[in-house]
Amino acid sequence: MVPRMATQLEQLKEFTTVVADTGDFSSIEQYRPQDATTNPSLILNASQKSEYQPLIDDAIAYAKVQSNSREALMDKLFVNFGIAILKIIPGRVSTEVDARLSYDIEGSVAKARALIALYEKARIKRERVLIKLASTWEGAQAARILEKEGIHCNMTLMFSLAQAVACADAGATLISPFVGRIFDWYKKNEKVDSYPAEKDPGVLSVRTIYNYYKKFGIKTQVMGASFRNKEEILALAGCDLLTIAPEFLSELSKSKDPVKRVLEPSLATRQTIERRHVDEKTFRWLLNEDPMATEKLAEGIRKFAADATKLEETLATHL
Repeated sequence: MVPRMATQLEQLKEFTTVVADTGDFSSIEQYRPQDATTNPSLILNASQKSEYQPLIDDAIAYAKVQSNSREALMDKLFVNFGIAILKIIPGRVSTEVDARLSYDIEGSVAKARALIALYEKARIKRERVLIKLASTWEGAQAARILEKEGIHCNMTLMFSLAQAVACADAGATLISPFVGRIFDWYKKNEKVDSYPAEKDPGVLSVRTIYNYYKKFGIKTQVMGASFRNKEEILALAGCDLLTIAPEFLSELSKSKDPVKRVLEPSLATRQTIERRHVDEKTFRWLLNEDPMATEKLAEGIRKFAADATKLEETLATHL
């Protein structure tokens, strides 16, 4: 019998942990990723589908008991989605702290603790949950506190090495550099239609961060995110994790072209890379000097906050 050729998705899973970037349960069941990530935008989209109404109804009922609290409503909804996803996947789910707390250390810590408490009340161990925080200076400091409590953090909205260094110094479990949004910024500002994968600014950014981490034995994992095409994904084969939207999981599962591992710790350790120290003043200056990272971080926070507000206002009519 001739052995069946592995799909690109199957090949990729040999050296990279594949994570589903979706709140849609059917997609998660279809592609069987190790982990899954959610955010306000994904939950907003999913909540408009009838099959998720029981999760919404449960969150509304919970909020009514909690003095019709909008905050309780949103917390319970996000955790309900997370619990449902954990019934499908073997690994972890990422649940996002409200983007409106991106510059609030104490608020972010309190929100993370509240989300974890809801998971643990449902008998979900905190080891199966990643709390997503924006990669601001305040987000990194919140992660520093939470990691010491065994609450693991996924640092999102990451666009620069300065952010990656600050989050690693804080002991964050995972970072999520946004490949596609970096690509979008350079495409617009350099007035080009596209980039080949080897010159894609988003791909190069993640490679730089990955090599820095592996060069200096940093334990924080790198998870490339926010892709615009399949080629960006394959150009990061070997990255610790990649969180991939259903449309690209589908593309990868339909192709049997060979996948070559691009990123490897052994290659990173041989590179000449300078170790960086990033305190608060340095962080803010380096971010200021990087217009792409500055603009995309602010834009991302605004977008997630807007979607969270829209979702909250829509559901609050039931209270």
